[in-house]
Amino acid sequence: MELLRSNLSRVQIPEPTHRIYKHECCISFDTPRSEGGLFVDMNSFLAFGKDYVSWNYEKTGNPVYLHIKQTRKSIPEDRPLKKPTLLAIGVDGGFDNNEPEYEESYSIVILPDFVSLPFPSVELPEKVRIAVDTVVNAVGAERKEQVAAWTAEKKLISEHALTLQQIKSGIVIPPSGWKCSKCDKTENLWLNLTDGMILCGRKNWDGTGGNNHAVEHYKETAYPLAVKLGTITADLEAADVYSYPEDDSVLDPLLAEHLAHFGIDFSSMQKTEMTTAERELDQNTNFDWNRIQESGKELVPVFGPGYTGLVNLGNSCYLAATMQIVFSTHSFISRYFSHQSLKMAFEMAPADPTLDLNMQLTKLGHGLLSGKYSMPATQKDATTGDPRQEGIPPRMFKNVIAASHAEFSSMRQQDALDFFLHLVGKVERASNTTPDLDPSRSFKFGIEEKILCPSGKVGYNKREDCILSLNIPLHEATNKDELEAFHKQKAGKGLEENDMRSSDEIVRPRVPLEACLANFASSEPIEDYYSSALKGMTTAIKTTGLTSFPDYLVLHMRKFVMEEGWVPKKLDVYIDVPDVIDISHMRSKGLQPGEELLPDGVPEEVMESAQPVANEEIVAQLVSMGFSQLHCQKAAINTSNAGVEEAMNWLLSHMDDPDIYAPISHQTSDVDQSSVDTLLSFGFAEDVARKALKASGGDIEKATDWVFNNPNASVSDMDVSSSNSAQTPAQSGLPDGGGKYKLFGIVSHMGTSVHCGHYVAHILKEGRWIIFNDDKVGISTDPPKDMGYVYFFQRLD
Repeated sequence: MELLRSNLSRVQIPEPTHRIYKHECCISFDTPRSEGGLFVDMNSFLAFGKDYVSWNYEKTGNPVYLHIKQTRKSIPEDRPLKKPTLLAIGVDGGFDNNEPEYEESYSIVILPDFVSLPFPSVELPEKVRIAVDTVVNAVGAERKEQVAAWTAEKKLISEHALTLQQIKSGIVIPPSGWKCSKCDKTENLWLNLTDGMILCGRKNWDGTGGNNHAVEHYKETAYPLAVKLGTITADLEAADVYSYPEDDSVLDPLLAEHLAHFGIDFSSMQKTEMTTAERELDQNTNFDWNRIQESGKELVPVFGPGYTGLVNLGNSCYLAATMQIVFSTHSFISRYFSHQSLKMAFEMAPADPTLDLNMQLTKLGHGLLSGKYSMPATQKDATTGDPRQEGIPPRMFKNVIAASHAEFSSMRQQDALDFFLHLVGKVERASNTTPDLDPSRSFKFGIEEKILCPSGKVGYNKREDCILSLNIPLHEATNKDELEAFHKQKAGKGLEENDMRSSDEIVRPRVPLEACLANFASSEPIEDYYSSALKGMTTAIKTTGLTSFPDYLVLHMRKFVMEEGWVPKKLDVYIDVPDVIDISHMRSKGLQPGEELLPDGVPEEVMESAQPVANEEIVAQLVSMGFSQLHCQKAAINTSNAGVEEAMNWLLSHMDDPDIYAPISHQTSDVDQSSVDTLLSFGFAEDVARKALKASGGDIEKATDWVFNNPNASVSDMDVSSSNSAQTPAQSGLPDGGGKYKLFGIVSHMGTSVHCGHYVAHILKEGRWIIFNDDKVGISTDPPKDMGYVYFFQRLD
């Protein structure tokens, strides 16, 4: 007690502004449930595991700690499991967490000799009692932003519902027997709540589904709300109401009145169709989900170094799948595990190591690769009875890597590819003082675009990238006869894709990966290209090649495409991916003998013409709705002329902007800096990156496409030179070698959008494929090589 009293000056009483860590060690994944418990520094309120608390004492001299130990309570082994009825975790009707309960005990520990005093105790100094009580009762910093349950976002009340003007047409809708007003479709029908028109839903990319008559009717009339017939019952909140301007399923609090306008008595209606949410839940049991997650297969769990699962923090599977593969590369293993100990990273870290990217990457690397946390848990898997591991929660890493990023710092599902690009950019910037230690360089390669104008002269654009984003040429499918027979059979039965319950019967296009790579390297025309040789606009030919081959080649399959009206759709397609590929033929040759470079210089008026211009049709439709010409032009430009719906959404959400009445300016200073940094990491000049992001509504992938499709905007900013004067890969610090690669990692996606569904990783380790499905790690018996979203290859030499 005297020892404690002599160190009272090192004890702080936490203020409301203090971040208190008490659930997880800041440099390891030890928790109060670990064998040694957790030690909370009563001065800094950082937490440390038993093996690491001495390091903090050595670094700071802080001697007084609150020791927290949790011991598991015994629970009945025969606790019944409920079948989930909701696509959610940890809520009524969702998947059962089956979480055990723990008892918590506390003591005061004084370092360096680990002298222990009991808590609570009236003999403790009042300052210590108050400080410890505050820590115990505080919400831990680790959990302040954590969501306890994961579920699909709740529907919001439509802003159009309360002001909906219904036309008195005298139309009375019968209780059944509906048919599309413009075709023969009798399913997937939508009732427009303004004029009572019954029309079919959207057409799928392969021709199945509806005929787009409902959405086309909205484009013609701007009547905003429709309800899906067959989903109307006495439970009106369960009815599927869709708002076209908001582009989402919504709630209509006046739906009863709106239906009564057309003579519909909702209380007597019967449910005959699935809602959008029910289709999403149903998708959990379809072929793609079962195949990718290898459901129904005997999954043999594996444990040990490199086989540690990652706990899903709530829609964080995109992060888990990406980081499992990243930490299977030699570059990241070497940088954050083999050649950097936890103690080394902690000693280099600032006062709060939870905010240091290097520390948290090292922590994550050691957590995944040491094997310390990859051991069978005492509790077996509730569904299989197999040994399971608890996995490690990448919470502190997520907080650091997502800092200041609006999307990744949220609890919403994200695109795994976007996250990979964000990670590479952050790691590269963090390594700018020690570029030789930058592990992200192992993914980087050079790209060279050759532009041939009709004059015979050429230009070369060079940049760096870390992914090859590949379009999928469906016309190159190798099973066209099977596809044709399948669609004829389906048309004969009058079935839609979603009505065919046996997914084994569905025939999907099979496209070879070689065809996707060939499509990337093939020539393509560039219309409205300004030729400095001809001094006028013309059509040029562009071909693309690689100036270097990276240590790790990342291939992104563009499965998400935009249909007419910029409606996003996911291609239901297989990609035949071999275990070994050779891209040697894709190496660019640079300036060839006899070729003459295009003269430098592009007139200012041509540069200005590359600036985004509002689509007149979109502007006209918005103006007809009562909006001002200026506002409509701004909306079209800021949504890249994507469509009336997108422009209206932008307009409605920006009407209160302070500069909404300001003249249109092509200044691009208001784009997100992290997006600019990502494009800079691709090798684009900063002003080009800003122009592209402004023209693409901030979307990185669309911005990249914009640069390629507007070479005049970049020709004066990018490196346009002969390869003879350009740097070699070695001079620019890029890795290079042969063109043969071996497949070692797959990130697969299940769901209709990159922003919903689930991501899973499959990784080739020690000669066998392993599935990493959040905290579940096991031997893969059927890796879905043909269903990947992002593929990772390692250069063979």
